[in-house]
Order: sequence, then C-alpha cells, then structure tokens
Amino acid sequence: MAKTIRIGTRDSELALWQAHTVQKKLNDLGYSTEIVAVKSQGDIILDKPLYELGITGIFTKTLDIAMINGQVDIAVHSMKDVPTALPTGIVQAAVLERANVLDILVHKGTTDFLNEKATIATGSLRRQAQWLNKYPNHKVVDLRGNVNTRMQKLQDNDWSGAVFAAAGLERINLKPDTFINLDWMIPAPAQGAMVVVAMGNDDFTVDAVSQLNDIETEICTYIERQFLRTLEGGCTAPIGALAKYNPHDDTIEFHGCLLSLDGQQKFEIIKAVDISEWKKLGFFTAKEILDNGGSKLMEEIKKQLKSKG
Repeated sequence: MAKTIRIGTRDSELALWQAHTVQKKLNDLGYSTEIVAVKSQGDIILDKPLYELGITGIFTKTLDIAMINGQVDIAVHSMKDVPTALPTGIVQAAVLERANVLDILVHKGTTDFLNEKATIATGSLRRQAQWLNKYPNHKVVDLRGNVNTRMQKLQDNDWSGAVFAAAGLERINLKPDTFINLDWMIPAPAQGAMVVVAMGNDDFTVDAVSQLNDIETEICTYIERQFLRTLEGGCTAPIGALAKYNPHDDTIEFHGCLLSLDGQQKFEIIKAVDISEWKKLGFFTAKEILDNGGSKLMEEIKKQLKSKG
C-alpha cells in the first residue's frame, strides 16, 4: 500500500500556508499526506539578530533533524532560508513555480520620510546594506520574528517603515495598501520560491514530489544560489541575486550584488547569457566580483560579524 507522505513544516502562518499548498498539490496527484508542525530555533530565539545565532539554516535545521530521524518525509521551506549545501542524505526534490520576487517597504500612510531622516526596520543584512546605500542618512534597526510578529512590531514602534518580501505577505493576505515596491533592491537568492526537500533514499517520496517541480524556477534559483555559495555568503553577508529567463531570445539575465554592512561599498554585476550557459553563470559572475575586490570585502564582513557575535 502507498504510504502517507508526512509534510514537516514550521508552525508559523506562512510556513503552514506553504505546507498546505504542497499538500493540496500532492493530494491532487492522488497521494495521501499529513502535516507535522515543528518549532525551529529561529522562531524561538527572537531577541538576537540571525547572524549572531551562528547557524546557517536556523529555520531549516530542526526539520532536517526530524527528517533524518524519520519523523517526517518531506520539509517545505522558503528557498531563501535554505543553506546552499543540504545535509548529507537530504535532496532537493522540487522547486515550485516562483511567486513575486520583490522586496517591499511597508509604511504608515506617508512616504515623506524618504527625503528626511528616518528609521527603517529589517532583520536582513542584505536589505539593510542596500537601504543604507540608497538612503545613507537613514537609520536601520533589527526586526525579527515571523511576518505576523514583524507587522505588529512595525505598528507598535515609531519606525517610518519596514522591509518585507512581497511574496510572504501576499501568500497570507497580509500585504497592506501602504507599501512601495522596492524594484531597485536586488532580492535574496531564491526569494519568492518554495523548495521541497526529502531523503535521497526515499524513492517513493522523491518521485511523488518531483512532479511539482518548475524547471524555469529551478534553473534561476540554482544560478542565484551558486552565486551566493561562490561568494561564501551563507545567510550572513549582504548578497543579492536575481536570474530571469527571457523566452524571446532564449537567454538568462542575471543581476547580482555584494555590499559592505554599512552599504557604502557596492559590487554589482549584470550579465545576459544564452540559456545553454546557465550551469556556471552564478559561479563566473561571483568570481568576477571576488577578483575585483569582493574577496577583501568578504573578509572584512566576516571579521565585523565575528566581533559583533
């Protein structure tokens, strides 16, 4: 008899939405499923910035362990939270079709502050650095918690605004009318994409989940994560990456960046290549940045984060 696929997820509203989305897709294909919610350290420890916790994949580690221990069969993640190297035995079974890739600024009804002094909240070093690069006279404060918690904190504090991934707010109908699309901000590698991981030796489950894979999203996120891995960013350095497939001329357009923590230094690369060259695009663009001063900046960033930790 075919087994029931146990779907591991964090217990935040967004994580559960993602798990239920995968559950529905598997059910529609005729598979039996159940959802198993697990709390992660990233959800429990809200008083420290992510880089201080010293673990890449803090939101994914608990589910990895549950899967390795046989408590769940698959885990569903926001792909941008997943470390570029998966634990031994765990494989990427599917990347779902990508949603909105943009970051947005949620504000309180006015954007006059953009031309004045202001305080902006975000828990992401990438968003912080890009914001300070564009608005050097602003102050950026740390913001942690799931999206519901962060939206509430924005209301409870006197900040001018906070930066969110549009996809997360859209998925659980939390996106307010008071927002600006930050189309100048390069998103996190794999932002807007959901990934399903499984145990590599579980043929039944891998075969089931692989039917959910979107090849275009898989290729674009692969390029972005290869760029991140080559720069050795993990979850800590201010690195942005976005690859897009252009069907008109069968090319991949790539836009990547590496910034200093204060946003004052910025390395940026924009490249378009034929689709046949996608496998090494992330690697070559990252090497170009590293060879032109990025290596030195990465060393400085690591030192700065270590002294803060």
